[in-house]
Amino acid sequence: MNYELADRVHKVLPSFTLQMVNRAAEMRSQGVNVINLSVGEPDFNTPDHIRRAAKEAMDNGFTKYTSGQGMLEFREAICNKLKQENGIEYMPDNILVSNGEKQSLYNVCQALFDADDKVVVFAPYWVSFPEFVRLSNAEPLIINTLSNKNYEPDFKDLALKDSSQIKGVIMNSPSNPTGGIWGEESIIRLLRLAKERDWVVISDECYERLVYDGHFISTEKLNRDHNIGASVITCISLSKTYSMTGWRIGYAAGPIPIIKAMSKIQGQSTSCANSIGQMAGIAALSGDQSCVIEMRDEFLKRRNMMVRLLNELPGVNCTMPGGAFYTFPDFSAYIDRTVNNEILKDTFSISEYILNNTQVATVPGDGFGAPGHIRFSYATSMEIIKKGIARVKMALSHII
Repeated sequence: MNYELADRVHKVLPSFTLQMVNRAAEMRSQGVNVINLSVGEPDFNTPDHIRRAAKEAMDNGFTKYTSGQGMLEFREAICNKLKQENGIEYMPDNILVSNGEKQSLYNVCQALFDADDKVVVFAPYWVSFPEFVRLSNAEPLIINTLSNKNYEPDFKDLALKDSSQIKGVIMNSPSNPTGGIWGEESIIRLLRLAKERDWVVISDECYERLVYDGHFISTEKLNRDHNIGASVITCISLSKTYSMTGWRIGYAAGPIPIIKAMSKIQGQSTSCANSIGQMAGIAALSGDQSCVIEMRDEFLKRRNMMVRLLNELPGVNCTMPGGAFYTFPDFSAYIDRTVNNEILKDTFSISEYILNNTQVATVPGDGFGAPGHIRFSYATSMEIIKKGIARVKMALSHII
């Protein structure tokens, strides 16, 4: 039977990062020894005190609906975290708790953008950013970044593509997929431009605690410190910081009218975030933070080793990422070369070749708007990283 699907289904692209994870899982289920360097989640278990809080919540009957905007106690914990850690003061009405930060980002696009609007998205971009925009019937406006400056915005490219249709801008620092961290000057420049043009800035700060070579500063903190007055929605996740990817808990902070609009949309889609996850979230934000430091320190060791091993591969160049848990090496030297009588036309074909021939899952940069690059995740053990890169080296040796 043929079904006539809505146009939005055809407009939006599938998440190829999830596709790579699914491919790796499928191959493993068939007995293939796959090394997954594509995964975007920590390999650590959720810390003990957070898991205990969830168990206590269930035992104490906290298993019902909560306020659609999130439990007041959790929103108060978020406000305290933002004040103490990020230097930003908010009230609980400025906070929306969602089923993962991904829903927060989706909600804000649904609340703000319409057909004929354009939204600035910087490439390389997380694969979902353009699709969130398209699902709101708006159009992503892809702007280049400067790879030699931590993938900060190319303001010349932005000026060339400037349009009265632009209504918002999505930024992500530390970045997925590059691990790059924008300097304060670039963020301030973007905020001033947003204020001047009346754009809403959506700041994805998912990897805020995974910074290795400097100090993270929130976009809204810079906005306030420099009295810029731009409209900023800050979206943050518990997934990466506390290894809580499966709990699906994230939140947004911003102007009350936008938060209320997002809450209204969420109320008709998922009602509220799960109550047990919210109780666990209180424990995560309010409890001992040493677990975060321990995980970050381990990621730092893995990062340093992975970058070194990647740079030892012939023809590969990998810059040092400042945050997140990804490296983004340049494999462009292998494009248009031949292996197994086939031409490697792009990073999709390179990643596919590596997976099929040496069973190492990576993520092609073409899907992030960055031809020539491949994303490698170091959210896995040192031993797996060593084995994985050794297999990649073997695969590359067969390319003519």
